[in-house]
Amino acid sequence: MSNTDVTVLVVEDDRSNLESLERLFAKENYRVLTAPDAKTALDLMRKQRVHVVITDLMMPGISGMDLLKGVKTIAPETEVVMMTAYGTVETAVEAMRTGAYDFVEKPLKRMQITKTVAKAVEKASLIAENKTLREEISQLKKREIIGSSPANRQMLEVGAQAAPSSATVLILGESGTGKELLARFIHTRSARSQGPFVAVNCAAIPETILEAELFGYERGAFTGAIQRREGRFAQARGGTLFLDEVGELTQAVQVKLLRVIQEGEFEPLGGRTTRADVRIVAATNRDLHREVGAGRFREDLYYRLNVIAITCPPLRAREGDVPLLVDHFLQVFGRRNNKGPFVLTQAVVEKLANYSWPGNVRELENTIERAVVLAKGPQLDVTDLPRQIAEHEQARSEIVVPIGTPLEEIERRVIRETLRATNGDKRLTAQLLGIATRTIYRKLAEERASAGLPPDPSLTDPDESDPGALAAS
Repeated sequence: MSNTDVTVLVVEDDRSNLESLERLFAKENYRVLTAPDAKTALDLMRKQRVHVVITDLMMPGISGMDLLKGVKTIAPETEVVMMTAYGTVETAVEAMRTGAYDFVEKPLKRMQITKTVAKAVEKASLIAENKTLREEISQLKKREIIGSSPANRQMLEVGAQAAPSSATVLILGESGTGKELLARFIHTRSARSQGPFVAVNCAAIPETILEAELFGYERGAFTGAIQRREGRFAQARGGTLFLDEVGELTQAVQVKLLRVIQEGEFEPLGGRTTRADVRIVAATNRDLHREVGAGRFREDLYYRLNVIAITCPPLRAREGDVPLLVDHFLQVFGRRNNKGPFVLTQAVVEKLANYSWPGNVRELENTIERAVVLAKGPQLDVTDLPRQIAEHEQARSEIVVPIGTPLEEIERRVIRETLRATNGDKRLTAQLLGIATRTIYRKLAEERASAGLPPDPSLTDPDESDPGALAAS
């Protein structure tokens, strides 16, 4: 924050001192307000934002000490510097306890007062930034999953059903579909909602320290462990531990995670066995069933995690949700950048609605933020979009069938086209079509058999061997 953005209010009943301080701080490029008494100062405080108040202690009527209390009531984030020619240790201590930033004695020295005010401005700026960050973090934690499409509603319905239980949840879906948002949705509706929500991106932590990050370590457990450190399991005590990109775990960590789920306990490196009081929600964009078949993921851990499986649909499968998300992101980034409101041209609306969004909601969010930041006016046009979106031509997604086509053939084509749209995700295809996942596997197997092809092992429903699994289909 530059000095030109800072407002300093000088309160002094001596006119010559008041004008002298006004000139001094104006030369420092501050915006300066003046008041001859505390009452006028408080009236100014109620009308506009003031960063630092410099006030005389001894004034007729309302004293500087009472003004300090009034300022802290009206605007607690405003810093107050007290001035007096009759300073005592007791008065200074009382002022500091009441909330004064500093206490300076008259006659004032130019370097001393300007330095004191500069430090007060710096503190006020830091407090304001911290407040903004806390508000943004709070809003981030409260972010709602926006959308009214059938696929989105189905996902939320299963999430709401799963939330009150203590069962482990596995969230599946492509990158950028909002898996962490769904995990938070489940946490806030669970019995552990008052506990912490601790998120761990397993792919972002180096393999060599992931185990220590998850389970913690005692002092001296390894070279460099100079003090005890709690792991994420301990930090999430009484709450929810979200393991994002769980498919990236090494075999060694998979074994330890399996023990936590089965036995409800873990061992910090170099420490004793500790009870694990957490609810685990995991997420991955990998096909864990295929990873199990390839020997990269433990089968027993897969079934422990896959008690309740929910698929986050890609944005291309959430018909009608793009306009809602665009409106939401325009408001968010408009406020953040002090811009807006915005109007979209019809061409922009069509481009955004017809784009396939391979990066899903995250790509849409970044696109809208870019458009808001670079916008030269209140109207957003195609030129404000990234080239790959502006130049994208939408392929037709309708299925046209001649009159008289057998229902069995129509059903087969609908399943095939939906599988193509979901990149072969059978669970999501079933979710979009409103049928059981096993129906997809059975129909595909029947199609191969009718064509005289040998059975395909990949067309065995992975959940058939786990009848207790609840899928979002």
